[in-house]
Amino acid sequence: MKHPKVLSGLFVALIVAVSVRMVMAQSTIFNIPSGDTVDKGKAYFEFDFLPQVPGFDGVAATPTTPAFPSFRTILINPRLVVGGPHDTEFGVNFPTFHTTGSRTPNCTSSNCAYIEPNFKWKFYKNDDAGLAFVGGALLHTPMNGKSVFAGTQQNETWGLFYGNFTKKVKTGDHGPRISGGPYVVADSQPVSFTFYGSHRGGVILGYEQPLSKKVSFVSDWYSGKNYYGYWIPGLSITLPGNGLFNAGYSIGNDSWKDPTASDLFHNPKNRYVFLYYGVTF
Repeated sequence: MKHPKVLSGLFVALIVAVSVRMVMAQSTIFNIPSGDTVDKGKAYFEFDFLPQVPGFDGVAATPTTPAFPSFRTILINPRLVVGGPHDTEFGVNFPTFHTTGSRTPNCTSSNCAYIEPNFKWKFYKNDDAGLAFVGGALLHTPMNGKSVFAGTQQNETWGLFYGNFTKKVKTGDHGPRISGGPYVVADSQPVSFTFYGSHRGGVILGYEQPLSKKVSFVSDWYSGKNYYGYWIPGLSITLPGNGLFNAGYSIGNDSWKDPTASDLFHNPKNRYVFLYYGVTF
């Protein structure tokens, strides 16, 4: 989640996610919710940094379309997750998008901030079989920059609902874990969420592959061309002191066609480097 002059802000937001490793309780893989929850009485803090790479080069003016200058969007996202009873967790994200230009898409400021309270419950687990089922929800709402275009709210509130099934393949020390499930988004005015596509739901998929005791390959994907529609491959590295460093590349599902003056909103080079540090305490 996942833009005239700055349509990348929306695109990137779908990256309102994070990545926590397979060896500790985690809220997400990169973008999708994992099959883990933070242990009761524990907390997990994370800081994400996502610069758009490459930036948008700009589009020259035509007789019917004004010029769009080059720009780049950067997302920062501090987040906190607290473990609750019965394999539940409660969290909050504070994603903020900064665009090098006059304003981000659907927002009246070049700095658009949001708050995202969220909840997850692992309602089934079988450690011997390596199985887990989780479900949860997230509320996305703007803290500033609300705007109205053609009588319609552009920077809106919505809810994300999901379910996820995970299976750990127990083959030695390096068996992978596979995730999959559905998601859907609900809101009263589906303008911001579907601004770049009409997909209001789909599937989530994840893959976690330990490479050594401290390094794993991780990857996840939201289907659809919308705020959440990204594929993110990367590495997860365990650090001393219950720390974690993840690095990946977030590729929008709509990012493969070169943008033109007549089709700016469907492809503003919707790709971001994803870096973050997290710690459990």
